[in-house]
Amino acid sequence: MEKTPARLAAKPSWLLTQLAVHAHRLASDGFAEVGARGYHYRILAALEEFGVASQAELGRRCNMDRSDVVAAINELAGQGLVERTPDPDDRRRNLVTPTPAGDRQLRRLDRALDKAQEDLLGPLAAEDRQVLTRLLTQLLAHHQRG
Repeated sequence: MEKTPARLAAKPSWLLTQLAVHAHRLASDGFAEVGARGYHYRILAALEEFGVASQAELGRRCNMDRSDVVAAINELAGQGLVERTPDPDDRRRNLVTPTPAGDRQLRRLDRALDKAQEDLLGPLAAEDRQVLTRLLTQLLAHHQRG
């Protein structure tokens, strides 16, 4: 196994990148076990938290391109996990609603993601996990402001 140069291994940006790749793989593998993808989780979670939404609203809330949202909604609708109905206030828009099957799938995805978090953060004590989450949230908020 090759060793990473110390000057690189000591950089938070490098560490975050390496860990992000690993975290993404853990989450993706967990979602795949229940027949889903990360963007399915994002959409179902947004619908549960914020309620019925247009495809455009979902794109903004989930940080997804409009065409990706349409493809994901098509997949979810094809599996009976969401329903699309015309917006009564604007017939050009579709409103997306989770179905009971979509709610059940979201619970399965929650469990898969919880397991991925446990695998990722396993070496850390509960207090350290909270500190890490707080620090990452602070950094992300700072950089999203812009």
